[in-house]
Formats: sequence, structure tokens, C-alpha cells
Amino acid sequence: MTIKLAVLQSGDQIISDVSEVVSEDKKPIAYLFHKPQRLKYNTPVFLSEENTAETSVEITLSNWITVSDDDAIPVSINQVVALVNPIASVVKMYNEKVNGKTNN
Repeated sequence: MTIKLAVLQSGDQIISDVSEVVSEDKKPIAYLFHKPQRLKYNTPVFLSEENTAETSVEITLSNWITVSDDDAIPVSINQVVALVNPIASVVKMYNEKVNGKTNN
């Protein structure tokens, strides 16, 4: 299982178990998002010039495509701007939401 945070051209941030879809000539053509969840920031993020050790951001995870019953959704590779590793607390939140358990 590879949990990634994808930033899409639309600006959506999607956390999901991601795998590559490759063509017959082994070139990646899409990503398959398994149980994708849209990440939404609930509180504004403020930047200041003060150096503080604590940074807090409140987020919510919701089904990416609300009225879909599909667990796996293909996304064209050119729609993904960035694919990064989410922080551990977000991975834990994702696992609890989609699996009802934690995977450390």
C-alpha cells in the first residue's frame, strides 16, 4: 500500500492508495486512486515572521467524488501536478477513515 497526496490541476488535494497504470510499452499513462479522499483545510493558515515550533492546521477528509460508489478511480497522469508523501498524522487519519484502523 502506497499512500500518497496528489495535487491535481484543479487544485484539489487527494489522499489515496496510489498505483500506476502503464501502457503496453510500459509507459505510465494514469494513476489509479484507491479509496480517494479529498483533503480540505478547515482553518486558514497564517504565516508570520515569528519562529514558533508549533504549527496547527485542521483538516477534513471527504469522499473525492461524493456520489460515486467506485473504490478505484483512474486519473490521467497529466492531471496530477505533484505526488508527495503525506505527513504521518494525515496517513493515520486516512487509514482510520477508509479502513477503520491504523497502519503505521
